[in-house]
Amino acid sequence: MWEFLKEYIAQPDTIGAIAPSGRYLASAMADSIDFAKARCIVEYGSGTGVFTREVILRKKPDTVYIVIEQNGRFYEMLRKQFQRTPGVVLVHGDASDVCGFLEEQGFRHADYIISGLPFTSLPEQVSRRILSGTRKAVGTEGIFTTFQYTLLRKRFLEEYFHIREIRRIWRNLPPAYILNMKPSDNLVAPIS
Repeated sequence: MWEFLKEYIAQPDTIGAIAPSGRYLASAMADSIDFAKARCIVEYGSGTGVFTREVILRKKPDTVYIVIEQNGRFYEMLRKQFQRTPGVVLVHGDASDVCGFLEEQGFRHADYIISGLPFTSLPEQVSRRILSGTRKAVGTEGIFTTFQYTLLRKRFLEEYFHIREIRRIWRNLPPAYILNMKPSDNLVAPIS
């Protein structure tokens, strides 16, 4: 918890919260994944690994789980916890490079991408690069699920995805919205 708070103070634009997500939010995010069908799952902004642990508990042994974390301190925490976990690929890198990370693991597309990135506080161009890469990475069949503390960027997300469902998770501090999305043909933003 203290490590998380220190990172938030140092980088509030990229961390987005003063504490890690709670277990109810992690469980609700994982509920968006059909683990029986998932061959490849990607996670952005893994932080201290709250979602990562939940997905590892539920995923099939042969499912590849690519965990992308840009923050060096959080990446080291994740590496210590999960580096020997079968099927888990830890990446210290930028979520906008997701297509390259998928390719390195032999995948063209991810079945599911889950994100803890704070699109509300990230610079717009950073968000656009990530969302454009994500739209390419999920192809036509994949699902992108993110959580946000507000819906201020809902219209922005709709430039890239069709929002299928929005759920409010009250048992989190602060309460959060989960947005479950699929690519759509009639979108505003181009794929780069």
